[in-house]
Amino acid sequence: MRMNMSKVLVGGVIAGIVMLVVDFISNMYILGPKANAEMEAFKPGLSATMQQGSGMIGYIFVDVILGIVLIWVYAAIRPRFGPGPKTAFIAAVMLWLVSCVSYYGYLQMGMMSTALWSEFALVGLISLSLAAMAGAKFYSEDIAT
Repeated sequence: MRMNMSKVLVGGVIAGIVMLVVDFISNMYILGPKANAEMEAFKPGLSATMQQGSGMIGYIFVDVILGIVLIWVYAAIRPRFGPGPKTAFIAAVMLWLVSCVSYYGYLQMGMMSTALWSEFALVGLISLSLAAMAGAKFYSEDIAT
């Protein structure tokens, strides 16, 4: 059965928007102050650079692309695991594991503490899970003929 790419894109953009909302809330009100302090300790001016307009555009782009990849993974594993939230969660965990490995370098470079890395990992799992659940609701195998 072929993947419905138009539904992957729709679900993926929706998933990306969910991640943007979760990221905004977590980075502004929950983890932001601690992350800014640790980035400044690592390299003065780094947190300001990350919050400039071009940096924000990059974060938006990444979340939307991740949302599309997330729903593509969901669509790819859906025939084996079946439609629904369980499969969406499996897709979220797959991307979460990849992101944890990717961000582990920040921990190793001293850009963030183990506590902050762990907090970002937890928020990432929540963000990806919510995004997968939302985006998966908009995905179906039906291809209009």
